[in-house]
Amino acid sequence: MMNYSLSTLWHERPRYLPGIGAVAFSAVLIALQCGLLLGLFKITSIPVDHTRADVWIGSPEVLSVDLGRPIPMSQLSRVAGDPRVAVVEPYYQSFGSWIKPNGGSELCILIGCSLEDDSLGSITELTPELRAALTEPLSVVVDRAERKNLGVNIGDYAEINKQRVRIVGETSAGLKSLAGAYVFCSRPTAAQVLRGVMPKDHITYLLLKCHNPADAEVVAAEMNQEYKDSHDMTVMSSSQFSTRSRMHWLIKTKAGIALGYTALLGLLVGAVVTSQTLYAATVASAKEFAILLAMGIPRWRITSMVLVQSFWVGLFGVLLAYPCIHALAWLGTLVGVFIPLPWELLAMSGGITLVMALFSGLIALRSVRTIEPMSLLR
Repeated sequence: MMNYSLSTLWHERPRYLPGIGAVAFSAVLIALQCGLLLGLFKITSIPVDHTRADVWIGSPEVLSVDLGRPIPMSQLSRVAGDPRVAVVEPYYQSFGSWIKPNGGSELCILIGCSLEDDSLGSITELTPELRAALTEPLSVVVDRAERKNLGVNIGDYAEINKQRVRIVGETSAGLKSLAGAYVFCSRPTAAQVLRGVMPKDHITYLLLKCHNPADAEVVAAEMNQEYKDSHDMTVMSSSQFSTRSRMHWLIKTKAGIALGYTALLGLLVGAVVTSQTLYAATVASAKEFAILLAMGIPRWRITSMVLVQSFWVGLFGVLLAYPCIHALAWLGTLVGVFIPLPWELLAMSGGITLVMALFSGLIALRSVRTIEPMSLLR
């Protein structure tokens, strides 16, 4: 059955190529759309995912890491005395107005953190050399991917909230944001730059290191329970805050719904084209099937052959799609679009499109039911 189906596909390949192309198109669209969604998720939670904190404490009901409101610095002493907490560290993050040297402006996200080697808020991409450079007052570091948008080079001066700062270095990890460019600095620099929008003796977050990092979620839940009467802060583990930030942007921007809808359309288009291709090929082979029925071949074996053909169409379509997926993802990096393609995603897209091809084969079976040996006498 397998060899016969493959032979049929090879000798009648002009009939089946549109179906293989439709399956490949569906697999490419599903993989790339889901990859874009994964990349979007990673962007929205960069400050959380790239730091070493176990627990984040922010303003009440904070929805995303870039939407934190100021909280009093006095909260630090209350948390520092907790026996479950090993280290507490203040952390600044706020939107700012970036004025380019040529006079243009951009929205930026200023992040001020401790610069020690064991800092909880310093992102992993800030090397010891960059942290040492940031000890200079009113100095900042930007990412190379955002340097063009910000209109600066290393050594240039710019303004954030009307405060003059100097760019002393850059990261090269592609740290982009949906809302504005990330700008990294020390805590004293952040306090000075944000003094117009941040009340005195306030910060944005408190970062905690637990004695046992595995207890982060338990510690966060217990702290929320202990401080629920004050309603002045929200405590979350890093993983919880990362997920909340991603889900907020997914729901707010409807990006996930749009990408999923597009992928669904691609799947439907592929299913329709594939089913029609298999149906047309089955109808064109009606005389051969009638001969097989006249020879005593059971109808269920012919049905099985059509399903096996749809399986091969789906498999060849998936195999054709994978090189196209990686090629298009690579082209995306040339224009600054990062599309992660983990093997789980590729396996999911391949599985979905293969099931779609088999479903299309089932639809094509309606033509097999109408085939009778008597049609040979017409």
